[in-house]
Parts: sequence; C-alpha cells; structure tokens
Amino acid sequence: MAKKQKIAYVCTECGADYPRWGGQCTSCGEWNVIKEVRLGSDKKHIPKKSGYAGAKSEVKFLSEVDLAQAERISTGLVEFDRVLGGGIVRGSVVLIGGAPGAGKSTILLQVIAKVAFSNFSVLYVSGEESLQQIAERASRLELDVGKIKMLAETSVQSICDCIDEEKPDVVIIDSIQVMHTADSESAPGSVSQVRESASYLTQYAKRNSVSIFMVGHVTKDQSLAGPMTLSHIVDAQVILSATDDARYRVLRSDKNRFGSVGELGFFAMGSTGLKEVKNPSAMFLSRSDKPSSGSVVTVLWEGTRPLLVEIQALVTESQYGNPRRLAVGLDQNRLAMLLAILSRHAGIFTANDEIYANVVGGIKVTETASDLAILVSVVSSLKDRVVPYEIVIFGEIGLNGEVRPVANGYARLNEAVKHGFKHAVIPKKNNPKSPVKGLSIRAVSTVSEALDAIGDIEN
Repeated sequence: MAKKQKIAYVCTECGADYPRWGGQCTSCGEWNVIKEVRLGSDKKHIPKKSGYAGAKSEVKFLSEVDLAQAERISTGLVEFDRVLGGGIVRGSVVLIGGAPGAGKSTILLQVIAKVAFSNFSVLYVSGEESLQQIAERASRLELDVGKIKMLAETSVQSICDCIDEEKPDVVIIDSIQVMHTADSESAPGSVSQVRESASYLTQYAKRNSVSIFMVGHVTKDQSLAGPMTLSHIVDAQVILSATDDARYRVLRSDKNRFGSVGELGFFAMGSTGLKEVKNPSAMFLSRSDKPSSGSVVTVLWEGTRPLLVEIQALVTESQYGNPRRLAVGLDQNRLAMLLAILSRHAGIFTANDEIYANVVGGIKVTETASDLAILVSVVSSLKDRVVPYEIVIFGEIGLNGEVRPVANGYARLNEAVKHGFKHAVIPKKNNPKSPVKGLSIRAVSTVSEALDAIGDIEN
C-alpha cells in the first residue's frame, strides 16, 4: 500500500505553517493567504549533527573564533560594491529583487562580465530566458563575454552538479522563483519550492565557498515574492528600483550581514546598460532656474554617505470641507505630526489648507533629519516667500517644538559646501567647534528660531 502523501498549509505572505486550513494567518494577520502544499518524501540522509552548511557542528569558545576578515571580490562597479559592503564575500548568498524591467538581469550580467575580466570563474544560470536572449542582451551592452559560462537549467540538484564540475567563484541564479528541487513535489514558484530551493543553494554556497546571487520577483506592492523565510535564509537582500525619472535606478540594501543596512547605490540607465552615478546629490538637485516658494534643500544620511535632496511643499486653500494631506516620499503620519507642532509652537495654522509634500527625484526619506526642512517648505509655500537657493536645512523636531541634533552633522555640512551652499540652518548641538570654510551657519534650538534665522538670511 502506497504511503499517504503529507500535506501542509502554508501562508503565502509570511511562510507560517499550519496543521489545517484557516481563513486568516495568525502570524501576519492577512486573510485568504493560507494554501495547501503537498510535501515531498525525505530522500536525503540527514546527519545526527549537522550545521547550517551541512558540516558536522562542534562547540567552540567565542575567543577561539577566527576574526580574519572575509575575502571579498570586487565587481568593478563602485556603487554596487558599496551596497554589498565592499565587494562580494566568498560563500555569501545575495538576493536581488525589483520590479520587471528595473534592470536586475542587466546589472548582474554587467557585474559577472567585470568579475570574469578579473580572472575569476563565473557561471550564469538562466531559468527564464534562453541563452540566445542573454547573448543578445550582452551584445547590446557591449560586454566582453569570452569568459562567461552559461547554463539553462531549473533543477537545483543539476545546477549544483554543474557547479561541482566547473568550480566557479560567482554564480547567478535567474530567478529563484522558477527553480525546483526534487525534495519538494509542489510546483515551481510555490512557497515550499522557493524555500527549499533557496535553502539548498545557500547550504551549498557555505559548504563550497561559492558566492551566489539569486534574482527574486516582487509582488504588486513591491515586496519580494515568496515566503518571509527567504529573506532570513540569505546573507544580503538588495532591491533595485527606478526613480520617478525612468533614467535612474537606485539599489538599496535592506539586509546585509557583511555591511551597512540602508546603503544606496545610484545608476543611470543608458543604451549600454547601467552606469554609475558618481555624484548622486547633483542628480537630485537639478532645480529650476527660477526660484519658487515651497522649495528647500536638506541633507540626508543614506548608509555611509550624505545625500542632498530637494523637498517641495504646496499649500493651497481647501475646496472641500476636509483638507487633504498628501506626502510622496515622506511618512504621511509624520507630516501630520509636524503640522501640529507648527501650529502649537510657531503659531502658524494650516488646519483649513490642503498640503502636498514631495521629495524630488523619487527617493524615499526614512530618517528624521528632514523634519525642519519639511516645515520650512510648508511655511514658505503658505506665505509665498522664496527660500534662497544657497540655504541648506536639516534637523529633527521634537513634540515640544525643539530642534534636535542628528548624526554625522559635520559630514552633512561638508557635502553642502561641495555643492556651493553658503548658508546652513542646523540644530544647535550640531554646531561644529571649528568653522566650515565657505559656510555661514545658524544654529537654532526651536522651530521659531529656525524661521527667524531664515528670515534674517532672506533680508
């Protein structure tokens, strides 16, 4: 009599397992996301003691662990290396996601072409496109493809057998959603297949010191498709996205065991692929020749470097009974909080006005250093007074109306000087001990002081 096949119920959003079907996932709270998954038989022999990489585990004192830095392979793209934390770590697994057409396959093809040119062995595994399609793309990108090895395969076991024979240093898996393993009988792309395939490849990479890049699909809300455990399995997770200007791409690190989280890399899409943007601040500061109210420049800190961006606000009379508050690239709840602070501690009321705030260039602001710049842009638009182009503003605002300091203040000021700014309104505790050459600094403690300082500069 045939053995009954095991069935599990798995949430397609977070990967949580359940013994029976339910309408709502109690782990992530989503409805109608629990699907039936048929589990394959366990055909592998699992050692009684096995580590994550498949080797026998042994107990060590923490003081005995080798502190030598992991060896890295340079990709030849400085911006790409920056996001990875300084290059490709041997034995690491990186998941790169992005919307269709963002350029995931393009940038990885450029990366392995440069790595292969540095006399490292590379292998590109395609499960979605034919080898002819990839060859045509490489020709269009004008890449040297003489040392790039290609494989069209979707079986994880077959891929690992090929890696055993070819001994590459870097492997591209395009994409993890189409891969399948014999240990799971569900369809490719299902939760269990994605999880098992990624786990198998990760263990192989750790055991054989092979660096693997996995391309991941995204859902309609731009989050990575597949179980949440996929993000936990890999060493690094990066997202490639397009800005509002379709010519530019931003590579962001969402997780990195070997570098900074939140690091950004900037690229421009051209006829020959993605090219690095050496000066991203200039890219976001392409302001109009005619000054206008509601426009303010601030300095963000993204990863390990400062970034100048323009924040715009538009305040207009409400045409309906309920004024709108819309933020693009900013936290809408934080905008509402800042407007309440402006009303309470600066005496400027906007309750009857519609307010629209936007970060130019399509970048998303995740830190609080832009608080003061947001409020100044709102007041500038409300009073129709132009903030001079030479002013840069940054600082966090507390609920009591105080302007609080932010990290890396001196580096932000130096970045402003490089781009020709002559005045800065900053938190008092960020005021440098030594003057910054070419920059007049106004250190403020409250929102009211900041508005007065900007008025003095205008005059």
